[in-house]
Amino acid sequence: MTTQNATATIDPREAAHFGEMAADWWNPAGSSAMLHKLNPVRLRYIRAAIDRHWPGNAHGFRPLAGRRALDVGCGAGLLAEPLARLGAAVTGLDAAPENIAVAAAHAVGQQLSIDYRATPVEDLADSGFDLVTSMEVIEHVADPAAFVRALAGKLAPDGLMILSTPNRTPLSRLAMITIGESVGGIPKGTHDWRKFLTPDELTVLLDQAGLEVTDSSGLSFDPRSGFTLSANSAINYLLTARHKAR
Repeated sequence: MTTQNATATIDPREAAHFGEMAADWWNPAGSSAMLHKLNPVRLRYIRAAIDRHWPGNAHGFRPLAGRRALDVGCGAGLLAEPLARLGAAVTGLDAAPENIAVAAAHAVGQQLSIDYRATPVEDLADSGFDLVTSMEVIEHVADPAAFVRALAGKLAPDGLMILSTPNRTPLSRLAMITIGESVGGIPKGTHDWRKFLTPDELTVLLDQAGLEVTDSSGLSFDPRSGFTLSANSAINYLLTARHKAR
């Protein structure tokens, strides 16, 4: 396992929890089934954000061609692989070496070249990434403020950051823990509701790190159509941020 420095934001207990799920990560009916259902909605949001930020290739298949992307908390590559298919040179970081091993093997099978590392974002020497993503991760780290600062430090001056995380509301507790971790397929113990951040709290952390929020969307569940982007952020939400104008 990669040695962590004193400022690393990784929570070893969280890393171990998700590492135990590594072998099953790509099974759409397995322990990561919820992530498989979330991923298409995330990708729609990310693609729209890319097209707004870098206009001119809205109808192309590779809008990230020539750009570098960093996915922090990449798991076994559910988001990193689509980003690579969109043309990016992708680096994926995860706290669990087990996840990185599965991610690397899966990428080879898909004939994708992705730089996967079991490295805390604080220890990554590279910076200047055009796109930085971290999906459903900040609620699992030891120090959210330090984590956001570390993400901001990897972002290029004209870069785009996209985060998603559960909101801290009574409805999110019901949906993601009471129901999700009992009959919803989410492994028990995955979430600590007290560590969820509200959109206002996350916006403050981004502001303190020198970033401004340029877009946000709720992520809701509809029994008829599954997960959808919506104005309701009571369960989960996504934020787009960039460096503040100087």
